[in-house]
Amino acid sequence: MRTHRAPRRAAVLALGTALVSLLATSPAGAGTAGLPVVKATSETAALYDDEAGGNSDADDPAIWRNAADPGRSLVVATAKEGGLKVYDLNARLVQELAAPEPPAEDDAPGRFNNVDLVSGLRTSAGRADVAVVSDRGNDRLRVYRIDPSRRGGPLTDITDPAAAPVFSSGQSEINDQRTAYGLATWTNKATGRTYALVSQRERTRLALLELVPAAGGKVGYRKVRTLDLPSSFQLPDGTSWSPCAEPGELPQVEGMVVDPATGTLYAGQEDIGIWRLRADLTGRPVLVDRTREFGVPGVYDEATEECVAGADPGYGGERLSADVEGLTLLQERGGEGYLLASSQGDNTFAVYDREGNAYEGGFRVGAASATLDSVEECDGAAVLNAPLGKRYPRGLLVVQDGDETPGVPDGEGGTRTATGFKFVDLGAVVDAAGL
Repeated sequence: MRTHRAPRRAAVLALGTALVSLLATSPAGAGTAGLPVVKATSETAALYDDEAGGNSDADDPAIWRNAADPGRSLVVATAKEGGLKVYDLNARLVQELAAPEPPAEDDAPGRFNNVDLVSGLRTSAGRADVAVVSDRGNDRLRVYRIDPSRRGGPLTDITDPAAAPVFSSGQSEINDQRTAYGLATWTNKATGRTYALVSQRERTRLALLELVPAAGGKVGYRKVRTLDLPSSFQLPDGTSWSPCAEPGELPQVEGMVVDPATGTLYAGQEDIGIWRLRADLTGRPVLVDRTREFGVPGVYDEATEECVAGADPGYGGERLSADVEGLTLLQERGGEGYLLASSQGDNTFAVYDREGNAYEGGFRVGAASATLDSVEECDGAAVLNAPLGKRYPRGLLVVQDGDETPGVPDGEGGTRTATGFKFVDLGAVVDAAGL
């Protein structure tokens, strides 16, 4: 059984389109349209979300730095039912790992959603750099050891086979796909323990999972606690508001990142905005910024599978257009740096100060050529502010492109759904955005 979020995304985008069009003629919209443009230096081969393409759909990247040879660093990226893709710094594929097959014919297949990295994770076979992946299809985490010298490819699956579902009680609930979705890793500096923060699809719940050693060098996890973000909000006029969505869905979180210096989690609730909270999921979350669509009433139309927007009461933010996606942290020395967020609805990236979360500006990733196109509907992003050989001496930004062009005919008068990842020189971003 395959499930898609296409109807929900269409509903959200339909609700936001009218607002974005209005903002384009307003002073705030003019500022958005006038953001600096940077260009990608390279891109991965297109992935196709159809049977011929292995139902591959680019989603979320992570950058692993090879300390011994930075120019041979790697990008690990999820492709949903297409599993994991590993690329070199020239955006060339060096390894691909399949998502797990469904347990039974009518069950959901493996579907890799988000990925993050851990350096020096403690295992029963010694310390290891690992990639941690949320398998939405099976409601589990999967852990891959990274070894660039390994023959056959740098990644090896070291997931504990006894790993239990994160949110579901059994296969029937897993098949409903309210499962592990967004993901970020965190090592507590005070205790040395390492965790994964995981969000639940179509729910507001976040879970804190400790990564624990298992026999034979495998890695498992145990649930520490959960926290539910709000699904409805009281507006200044005294009314209560929830974002429009398909019946039964709540405003979910996908993009997440943890500031390792402070143990602060930033979580992008897609239709709402960016939350700041403790990575141990204690304390009170704070809404750092809101989407433009925040507070806008909407009614879901079953016939069109879209939301019909009402009048904007003016309670939304000015920088983010739903969905909020792809949170990543540009770290600088002394605790300085920036939080980057993908504003999926208007194809821009917002930049916030790392310390106080003040808005610092933004940028777009524009077309470098007819074939190296611009970035649209970015779902995931990763930044690494460290030298990566001659190609990226000032670091690298990798972003998902949700509309890879030019399109390829599907044989039925349309084009195949194509996505991919763009590699952007971080130095160009810093210079263009004035960071």
